Parts: sequence; structure tokens; C-alpha cells
Amino acid sequence: MLSFAQTCEAVAATTRKLEKTALVGEYLRGLPASDADISAVFFSGRPFPAYRETTLQVGGALLWRILAELSGMPEQELTESYRRHGDAGSVAAEVLPEKPRSVVTLAYVREVFEQVAAARGPAPKASLLRDLLEQAAPLEAKYIVKIIGGDLRIGLKQSLVEEAIARAFDAPLDRVRRANMFLGDIGETLQLASAGRLGEARLRLFHPIDFMLASPVESAEEALGYFERVSVEDKYDGIRAHAHIQKGEARLYSRTRDEITKSFPELPGALAGLADGTILDGEIIAWSASGAVTVAEDTLAAAAGPADPRDMGRALPFSALQQRLGRKRVSEKLMREVPVAYLVFDILCSGEEVLLERALSERRKMLDRLLAIPLATRSIGIHAQSTLAFEESEPEPTAVIFRAPAFAASTPESVEALFAAARARGNEGLMIKDLDSPYTPGRRGKSWLKMKRELATLDVVVTAVEYGHGKRIDVLSDYTFAVWNGDRLVNIGKAYSGLTDAEIAQMTKWFLAHRTRDEGLRLQVEPKIVLEVAFNNMMRSDRHASGYALRFPRIVRIRTDKLPQDADTLDRAREIFEKQH
Repeated sequence: MLSFAQTCEAVAATTRKLEKTALVGEYLRGLPASDADISAVFFSGRPFPAYRETTLQVGGALLWRILAELSGMPEQELTESYRRHGDAGSVAAEVLPEKPRSVVTLAYVREVFEQVAAARGPAPKASLLRDLLEQAAPLEAKYIVKIIGGDLRIGLKQSLVEEAIARAFDAPLDRVRRANMFLGDIGETLQLASAGRLGEARLRLFHPIDFMLASPVESAEEALGYFERVSVEDKYDGIRAHAHIQKGEARLYSRTRDEITKSFPELPGALAGLADGTILDGEIIAWSASGAVTVAEDTLAAAAGPADPRDMGRALPFSALQQRLGRKRVSEKLMREVPVAYLVFDILCSGEEVLLERALSERRKMLDRLLAIPLATRSIGIHAQSTLAFEESEPEPTAVIFRAPAFAASTPESVEALFAAARARGNEGLMIKDLDSPYTPGRRGKSWLKMKRELATLDVVVTAVEYGHGKRIDVLSDYTFAVWNGDRLVNIGKAYSGLTDAEIAQMTKWFLAHRTRDEGLRLQVEPKIVLEVAFNNMMRSDRHASGYALRFPRIVRIRTDKLPQDADTLDRAREIFEKQH
């Protein structure tokens, strides 16, 4: 483990990617196969391979208590150490006592991680980790804690680990990356690369892969300048999800690769009947079958060509869907109150065939065949109903599976018409896609574009600030802000993006000089700074005293021309919310 930690230190000491990959590649090449496998996973900042559903379930508070016990240091000194370094691993290296020699091996660390994952409750987990860290040298403890936290913070992304494996074993980088994407196990990928067997890697069902990403565009003219064959879809305000279907089982995964099936128990039954080996890409949204906004037939025809404009329902705001998230169990009552739909817009795998390299136009044809959509109605969608058992006296919740509507557009005017129609349906904007594009997981190129416009802006007053993370650990970069409710300020959101480094540094000096209460990493400050904040959506929320929260807030500018009393009011926020909904 000490050699691994020393390699991490060397990697952290250079900013050059080639040097980082050379250091890691040389280290991996000199290890026995079993240790190289473990190291590759640890270099990715993970305790376990990505495909495994195993987690340590160890929070920062538990680690903090262990470090306090082993170091014997008071809370204030530990907090000051964290302020200097910005992560618990570096704190461990600074405060834990030296050891005469290293006795901790990579295999032992992995064994303890397995035991911690299997342990139930904080007490046995803490006991296992305390024993491990007590045996570890400070430098080893530094990286053990970092792995537990899920980020080595040495500038070594997984893509660089893949490059290091390709370099160490003289393997083609694209084949290394493809194998790791399919397997979700960079250690197994290393073993295949070392044996010259990367071609044997097969896509692992129920292992989430990265999503294809979209780049923002400001206008229809800009969007149409990137490619010739254009497809346009609504951009929904829901949760992007991959659906994996195999042997009558369906699971849903979010963009963060977390399984979210339990939040939507009515969807797997509707999806499970699809062909084995299917992976779909789509959006889960809160859905109402009534009260839909119908686009005028002439507008739809002008923008998209012939289509069936029948009223299929409409998406509800994200705030409705949010009621379904993070629950261990979703009640039948909540499923009835907040029904959902899965709008499918792409297919990544069908049976044994991986479709990533196929053009979008081909993938869509295969998707249409999979969902058995008649040609005349395929751009509007169909639905499937799950077969959940409920009491006959209650209406049965319906799981709706739609083929997401897709339209052709060739002029800026037609794109703008579709944008207006999407907003009228309560959606965020448009997705504009190249029909000739392959599906590129994890990449944000110009093949998929997103066109949306901010809902509104508010002038707000900063009430509290927090130190940032990483390179912003020494500056106050996270701002909590408020609007007026009569003669008092009520918080309505928090933002940390939009200002330049120079502006953040300047504001840090001001906030430090005008703090009213020091809470360690958070400061209450005099309510004198006015910001203009843009956002894409507003939802009801108990998180803030205003009763609202802004979705995707971004600081537009510091309003030095305005006094605090000139900031917006809660009535203005309520007006925006009601207009939106």
C-alpha cells in the first residue's frame, strides 16, 4: 500500500498528463497481476469496481470521529487542518502518528473494504476502519481515506488510468476504453489487456454506462450550422435514465450511475416485457394524462411535417417528480398522486448487438420496431401499462412508456416554432440531434445540442457564504441568498457559479470583513451584497424559509448599482412560480 501511496504522491506532484500516465503505467507493469488489478481500481478513486453495487456506506462524520480518536486532536485543530488542505485524506496524513514500518498491503485494504461493506451499522464499520487506519502509515492512511471518499484528487481521472493501462501493456487505447466501458471493471480490463484479450470484453447488463451528453446552443441559427440532417425533440425537465432489460427484469439508472428503480416501482413491470438484452435511453418525468397543452395543427405541421397532434397528456414540473426521489419505498398513494412516464428516445443495445456505432437514424428505426409503433403515429408515442396489483376500489397506477416525439426541422423559423411549442407544453426547450451521429457515452460533442432559455432572473441579497472545495477551499465561493418578505429576508437559493476567480477573491475579502457569525466553514454575513441570479425553474421547497427553491441557479452579475432594499420580493418569486406552473 505504501508503494501505491508514493506513486499517488508522484502523480499529484506533476501537472503533465503524459507524466501521470507514465508513472502509473510503470507502477502497474511492475506489479503481480493480483495487485495490479486492485491498484487499477484504487487509482480510479473507488474501493470496488464500478459495475458492482457494493458500497461502503461510510459518511464523512464517521471518518472524522475516527481521525479525532486516533490523533487525539481537538475538533478545532482538525477543522483548521481541513481548512488548509481541503480533504479528509490530507488531514489524516497530517494528524496521524508515524509508524516504524509499513505492514498494510493492497490485498488487506481490499479485504477490509469488503468487510466494511458487509457490516451493518456504524459501530462495526467504525471498528474495522479504525483498526485499518491505526496500522497504516500516515501516507497510506491519506489515500485509504481518499478512496473511501471516492476521489484521490491527484489529477488522475479514470481516462488517464485507461491510458496508463494501454501504455503499460502496449494495447490500443480505444480497445481499453471500450472494454472498461462494457465491463465496468478497470481491474478486469487490465487483466485482459495484459493477456492481449481485450476483444473478449462483452457488454455487462445491469452495469450502467455513461450517457451521451449535449452541448448548449444560444439560437436556432447556431444549432442548424453544425449538421445537415436534423432531428428535434422536446427537452424534458425530469430525470435522464437508462433502462436495462434482461430475462423479465428491468432496472433504471441515473446519469450518476445510481440505480433508481425503487423510486419508480411501476416502470419495471411496463419495461420487462421488452426483448432481452435491451438498453434504452430516455427521460423519467412526472406525467398528467389530462390538462395537456395541444399545439395547433397548422403550427405543428409547419414546423414538423405531417404528424398526429392528438393530446397525449403533458409533463409536470420537476417539483412534482421530486416527491418520488430518495425514498426507500414509494407508496401506492404517491404513485397515484404523482404518476410518471418514461419517454424513450434512443436504444443502445438490442439482444447481443451493441448499437453505439450505428447512426441515430438507424437506432431510431430499431427503437420503433422494438416498441412496435405504427409508422403513422411513431412521432407521437404509445404507452404501455404495468400490471401492479392494487385494491379494486382504487384506480390502478399507470406506468406510461412513450416513444418521445421527434420532428424534422430545416429552418430557424421551424426550430423556433418547435421551441415555442415545447415551452407551451411546460418543457425546458429543445434537443437538436444529428441523425448521422453514433452514440458516444460520456462525451459532450456537437452531435447533440440543447437549446433552452432561462426562465427569469431575480435580484437577491447574500445572507451567508461558505468555503468552496478543491481549488476554491481558501475562498468563499458558495453564496446563500434571499428575497424580501415584508421587512425581512427569506432565503430562496444557493449558487456557486457565474463569477470569475477575481470577483470571488474580491468578494471573499468583503465577506470576511463583514461577517456577523462564524460557523467554521460557513459564515453569516451582513445582508448588503445584491446579486442578479438566473435560473431555469422554480419549485416549492421546505429547504428555504421562502418556501421556494431555484433550479440550476447561476450568478449573472454583482449588482453594485443596487441597494439591498432594491432586491426582489417573495411576491415576485411567487408570480414567476405561478406563471411557470
